[in-house]
Amino acid sequence: MNMTVNGRDVQLPDYVTTVRDLLDHFKLNKDMAIVELNQLILDKTTRDDAALSDGDRIEIVQFVGGG
Repeated sequence: MNMTVNGRDVQLPDYVTTVRDLLDHFKLNKDMAIVELNQLILDKTTRDDAALSDGDRIEIVQFVGGG
């Protein structure tokens, strides 16, 4: 599947079909990530099961602690 993630065109494996799969694929902390799918910010309580399609545009922001 081809999509744009954070402004970069990427080819993803066939097993990446949901936002949860995408976050797992990139080894991102699901608790700290905010996901926008096709210019719509996804609610954390339902985003993991959101289906992905070829050509989707994804933006992922992950909060990082530090000082």
